[in-house]
Amino acid sequence: MPQWLQWALIIGGVIAIALLAGFIVRQLRTLQASKRRQEKTEAFQKQRRASMVESIQVLAMAVEAEQMEYSEACLRIKGLLDHVKPELLEQPPFAVFQEVHDLIQHMPTHRARQETDTRFVEKMDKERRAIEETHAGRIREAAVALREQAL
Repeated sequence: MPQWLQWALIIGGVIAIALLAGFIVRQLRTLQASKRRQEKTEAFQKQRRASMVESIQVLAMAVEAEQMEYSEACLRIKGLLDHVKPELLEQPPFAVFQEVHDLIQHMPTHRARQETDTRFVEKMDKERRAIEETHAGRIREAAVALREQAL
């Protein structure tokens, strides 16, 4: 084999090795970056879940202390439990949050409430208060159980 051919093959091999090494380094960096992004996402989700659990606990304490309307508490707790532990909404005593939510979800809130006819709002408030009175004991009981529940 001529010497020039040997050198050409050696140089070709070195180039192939360099290209493969560069590819491997780039893949490792991509994997590391992906792992960092995944860890950040997991940390964010863990922090977000902890924040939701804390909000649920605060809402439960507010219900116990009668510092907020039960209907509003049910809407908020149901929304948070949907993300944290939705299976609780099917179990007693927590099912009351889902029940009250289903009974009042059609009622206007926030801006829609302000834009709705006053008589209709008064009618809805009366209906909401009746629902709250009907379910008040169960809502308080569920709030106490929720505060003690490990989420």
